[in-house]
Amino acid sequence: MQSHDEEQALVARLRRRESEAFTELVRLYQHRVFGLLLRIMGQPDEAEELAQEVFVNVYRGLDSFRGESSLRTWIYRIATNQAKNRLKYLSRRRAGQQESLDDHPDESAFMPLGEPVPRPDRAAEGAEMERIVSAALSALDAEHREVLVLRDIEGLAYEEIAQVLGLAEGTVKSRLFRARYALKQRIAAVMEP
Repeated sequence: MQSHDEEQALVARLRRRESEAFTELVRLYQHRVFGLLLRIMGQPDEAEELAQEVFVNVYRGLDSFRGESSLRTWIYRIATNQAKNRLKYLSRRRAGQQESLDDHPDESAFMPLGEPVPRPDRAAEGAEMERIVSAALSALDAEHREVLVLRDIEGLAYEEIAQVLGLAEGTVKSRLFRARYALKQRIAAVMEP
């Protein structure tokens, strides 16, 4: 994570349209943006296409970035707004059908690089739990999924989530509570014998 001063310097370079600055921006945020979009969209191909669009829109919209939030928060807001728009479009086009994350397993999206390799039995248990959680997360409505991803996976503070989603902080907290409960219910339904 960048310090405030480093972020301000990067924004200044971006506004001067330095190509190296844009490359640095993409390097810093591409995996996080893709992961966020993958978890919201549930489809790797859609997430990849949207991630590219996000960075194009970030570049085009740099002059509108006022610095009232962090650069990360602003980028996440662009990403979540684009995901919402795409989900609306897809629901109209495909009548709401979504592929689950299981249909396109990509362990690299879930397994941090450089981590020790777990024992095979624990890896199998972990992979099964990951499949269950991913399926349950994919089955949640978009509002619940995005707030869960932003808080529990991306680790954003409530205030940042409120900025990203354009909601009151209290709404974020209540939506997160309902989202966690819904996720817990879906997982419990699968786990119970």
